[in-house]
Amino acid sequence: MSPELVSPWREFLEDLDNLLPARLDLHCIGGFAAVAMYGLPRSTNGLDYIHIESNNAPDLESIAGEGSPLAKKHKVFVHYVTIATYPEDYDRRLKQLFPNRFKNLRLLVLDPYDLVLSKLSRNSAKDQEDVKYLARMQHLDPEILRERYNEELRCNLIGPAERADNTLKFWIEAYFSQQ
Repeated sequence: MSPELVSPWREFLEDLDNLLPARLDLHCIGGFAAVAMYGLPRSTNGLDYIHIESNNAPDLESIAGEGSPLAKKHKVFVHYVTIATYPEDYDRRLKQLFPNRFKNLRLLVLDPYDLVLSKLSRNSAKDQEDVKYLARMQHLDPEILRERYNEELRCNLIGPAERADNTLKFWIEAYFSQQ
């Protein structure tokens, strides 16, 4: 089943697409990615992204970022995340959200394992709920998560790796044990 594009995101993204001069690919993370791609049952007013691919990228923050006319109109916005951790080869596993829906805009979302790992460093209460949901609803395999962490993420962490090691261990014990 493909995800549904709901208001106000439908109107916001349609307006954004019409404002883009050329194709623009956004690599999306965070709550929007979990809600829109994987059906996480919560709302979010920000679309976080970590990378733009475009031959003619406009200043996306001024067009659709927080405080922009488009954001004020729809009460949602895009946000470039400058500090984030995610697996090295995440881009090989991106999934397109709403394919063929827009003329210039392509939303690419991290696969569920990479999305979980992108939440590891912050580990807020909201992140923990997202991980719990993704683990259960996407039937994630803890061994794949652990392997991807060790091979693609751990070596690039900011700060002590032991903290992330302990968080991952806790997540696997708490959220993956029911499977």
